[in-house]
Amino acid sequence: MGTAMRIGQTPSAVRSRCDVAPGRGIFATMHTPRLYDRSPLAALTLGLLFAACGSDEAASTGATDAGATGGTPAPGGAGGGPEGGAGGGPEGGAGGSAAPDATAPPLDASAPTCDDTHPPVVMAHGLLASGDTYSAHVRRFAANGECPDRFHAFDWNTLNRAHDHAGDLDAFIEAVRAQHGAEQVDLVGHSAGGGLGYTYLANAARAAKVRRYVHVGSGPMMAPAGPEGGPAVPTLNLWSRADLVVAGEDIPGAENVALETEDHYAVATSPASFEAMYGFLRGDAPPETTDPTGTSGADGRVEVAGRVVILGDNTPDAGSTVEVFALEADSGARQDDTPEATFSIGEDGAFGPFEADTGTRYEFLITSPRAGARPVRYFHRPFASDDRLIYLRTLPTSGLPGALLNGIPFEDAHSVVVVYLARGAMLAGRDTLELDGENVATEAIAAADDTTIALFVYDEGKDRMNAGSTAAFEAFPFLAGLDRFIEADAARTLTLRFNGVALDIPRRPSGTDGASIVVFD
Repeated sequence: MGTAMRIGQTPSAVRSRCDVAPGRGIFATMHTPRLYDRSPLAALTLGLLFAACGSDEAASTGATDAGATGGTPAPGGAGGGPEGGAGGGPEGGAGGSAAPDATAPPLDASAPTCDDTHPPVVMAHGLLASGDTYSAHVRRFAANGECPDRFHAFDWNTLNRAHDHAGDLDAFIEAVRAQHGAEQVDLVGHSAGGGLGYTYLANAARAAKVRRYVHVGSGPMMAPAGPEGGPAVPTLNLWSRADLVVAGEDIPGAENVALETEDHYAVATSPASFEAMYGFLRGDAPPETTDPTGTSGADGRVEVAGRVVILGDNTPDAGSTVEVFALEADSGARQDDTPEATFSIGEDGAFGPFEADTGTRYEFLITSPRAGARPVRYFHRPFASDDRLIYLRTLPTSGLPGALLNGIPFEDAHSVVVVYLARGAMLAGRDTLELDGENVATEAIAAADDTTIALFVYDEGKDRMNAGSTAAFEAFPFLAGLDRFIEADAARTLTLRFNGVALDIPRRPSGTDGASIVVFD
């Protein structure tokens, strides 16, 4: 394989470090060869998934918008995915882009008192991620007086390399400009989303639509974003010395901010990340606060909304049903079997808004109509502020992620639990993750160069025995597996504790009730 080059770019102008190692793609920027030392299946998986470091070639079918407002499908061509569905996503989901929906019910933060004078912001997430990467930052902007409906998450499938994601991003930006009557937008790209940003901005007509660009944890480039020979788009290069996934360094001609302690995901979510981004987009003015809770919820009520998408490819899980149940604080059991709210999920994947009590925890039960799809139950801490970027991911049944998750035994003898860390990876020796008092954040699960964000806990051999990490998940970045038998008994509580913060959930039988996903935000 020859040296990779991003579409629409020239090697002399914008080649990044990840282009110099043929065949390795995103992992050419690794500080350590650990992730190369895998099984043949792992090597095949990495080759298929990460053929380009954060570039548009690492993308997939149909982009959709959580937008800060939800989304409605807009015209888009077929993506040609492996299942041949309309739009070609691995689950056969609709393709093309999705335009922000100006008619979506506004959340409280869209009140007339918020500041709507700044350009709207479009945010592209990274590999295997979704728009909720930017949830904390949008809430921080809102806490600083800005209207969150001017922040739009561009969801895209980072696993398929054939689709024209720059074209989808352009259609999305056009829709955002039309919605707000804006001449330009600001653009943010994290990790693979940063490669997409550079690809997009290499076209002069497209670059003219962007006022400022924020390149987050996406590897060094030779110059600021923009077309060859044309004016550069003012670029903030935000990277971290502690990022062990993408090796960052300063970009000549860009404004460069190097963080010291943030991992590859936290570089897009931390307070320090927000301070750098806010200063760049707001003319070096410091934010009044980095607290994402701000002043919302002062009356004890907040509104939440978001999307239901399939893990991995971000296809909206259309036809699904979301039921929201209030929970007992001490046990995680339902207060009542009658849901507080029920939502039928359409083609855009949007749900909500739902008015939540700031002192109450909730269970979100998602039932998908897809053949073989398991129910999924989400458990959060009480919501402290309005949040319209709540993502409920259902489990894929096809493609590489589906092949991985189909190997998890769902049986009524045991529970299947997934721990999702929404703001950064856990690190052995620094963090603790306890399951009923046992710390499982060990080197085998949470080594620094694993950048573990999601941990799947299940009885791997159906032998009711406890072992260590599961080999299947070693083929994937950001994911880890732990072999633990959690005896199913919905009347009993499983206590999970991350760095002292506890969440109790019922021990549900996974064969009948599917997976329980616990979110630490």
